Amino acid sequence: MAAACCGLEEETVMGEQKAPGACPRCGGAVVATDVESVRRVLCCLPLCVKNKRKFSCARCRRSLAALFTHA
Repeated sequence: MAAACCGLEEETVMGEQKAPGACPRCGGAVVATDVESVRRVLCCLPLCVKNKRKFSCARCRRSLAALFTHA
């Protein structure tokens, strides 16, 4: 039973805010969402915690992260 829940990943939305720019598809406003993801071992011990910022359109909900990342 412990092997079934090993490596679970939970995402929690920490906050949202308006980001500069417009969606290239529909012209809607861009929203930046701060997400915290936690990978757990045996359902209780946190193995890894990552904070991410995801960008999406407020109108069409298209993910825009690839458009805003810089190499």
